[in-house]
Amino acid sequence: MQQPEISVGIVNAQSIRFSLNANYSAKGSTVVGDQVVSFSEGGICWNGALYQELMFAPMEAGASFSICDVTIGINFHWERQETQVFSGALKLVVEEGKITAINLLPVEEYLVSVISSEMKATSSLESLKAHAVISRSWLFAQMEKRKHLEAKGQSNGFFSFIKNENEFVRWYDREDHTIFDVCADDHCQRYQGITKATNQWVDEAVRSTCGQVLTYDGEICDTRFAKCCGGITEVFDSCWEDKHYPYLSSVRCACGEHGDKLPDLRVEAEAVRWIRSSPMAFCNTSDKRVLAQILNHYDQETTDFYRWEVRYTRQELSELVCRRSKIDFGEIVDLVPIQRGTSGRIIRLKIVGTRCTLVVGKELEIRRILSESHLFSSAFVVEKQGVDKQGLPAAFVLTGAGWGHGVGLCQIGAAVMGEQGYRYDEILLHYYRGATIERKY
Repeated sequence: MQQPEISVGIVNAQSIRFSLNANYSAKGSTVVGDQVVSFSEGGICWNGALYQELMFAPMEAGASFSICDVTIGINFHWERQETQVFSGALKLVVEEGKITAINLLPVEEYLVSVISSEMKATSSLESLKAHAVISRSWLFAQMEKRKHLEAKGQSNGFFSFIKNENEFVRWYDREDHTIFDVCADDHCQRYQGITKATNQWVDEAVRSTCGQVLTYDGEICDTRFAKCCGGITEVFDSCWEDKHYPYLSSVRCACGEHGDKLPDLRVEAEAVRWIRSSPMAFCNTSDKRVLAQILNHYDQETTDFYRWEVRYTRQELSELVCRRSKIDFGEIVDLVPIQRGTSGRIIRLKIVGTRCTLVVGKELEIRRILSESHLFSSAFVVEKQGVDKQGLPAAFVLTGAGWGHGVGLCQIGAAVMGEQGYRYDEILLHYYRGATIERKY
């Protein structure tokens, strides 16, 4: 297997402003400097002419281009726009009435950016190496899955759901892209080109693990990862389709004596006890030095990774749930966990209103409904506070654990392991039980 080239979707808009920072070739001409393209009459309007596709190929080593107004953290609480810089080629194509900008570059170059974008470049070398392996593995697993579906003539459906009068269960995955391999945002892997400065440690992490992936029974592992597991990792089918991956089993984010103790958080009483406590875990850290090493500045805006609390008045919660779900529940009077996963994350939640009652899931749908952006995780317990004149709860307090879906590697936990002297293979095999590290090229 040779190192492949990857296509990354950067932005999709009616008009795109970008700058070629060196000489590029396009339509037989040498182009440099500021450029603007816009969608017009079903094509791409550039310099007064219409095209169905445009390719800007670098003419010299080290060439780069900048794209203005790239949205990062789409639909998350840190969403914002940036001007970002990329190496490699720029491809522009028409997609659904807009123009999509796609970056083409070798996989290993892409990974250097992913590691720098997902984590601070000053993180420990071993945790950077671990992240390089899982980012490469996840990418290849998605590319293989896409090829398999295309060979079978199946579409890459973005989400699936189960709906009846009593229940609405929906799960989201990362297989909706048809004209490029992955997108540049957190939906796939956070990729910001060469916008973020890299250093010798990031380059060394990617170079020293070049071509290495995690495999299980000869197949490349679908190496999911989350920001903070909250002390115990979740299993795949709690968040996505009902499919079991042995290497994505539930593990304690700890080693030694603490790592051997795995409470059954599918039991409500155990989940409540766990979430309301602060058990020992690698990701249970408030070390600002470590967090500053691994979190970008906008991630550091959030400090309560391990345990958190959100409070809503009943009116706030009722308006939020009705708006986010587009279902008229009336006044929300209760939130009842019906099913939890192995990390305590709620998979099915019963929302009780004065006008209707419905069970919703899975974890991301619950997080979407209960927040203006995304609730940190679905591992939470509910406390009703006070009673108004109607005898209804005055307020709801959600006390929760972790940040993200919790499946696979815990990024904060892995970073702490690296700081404590664990090797990258030890980090990987702690979170992905039974997996093997193999070099594919």
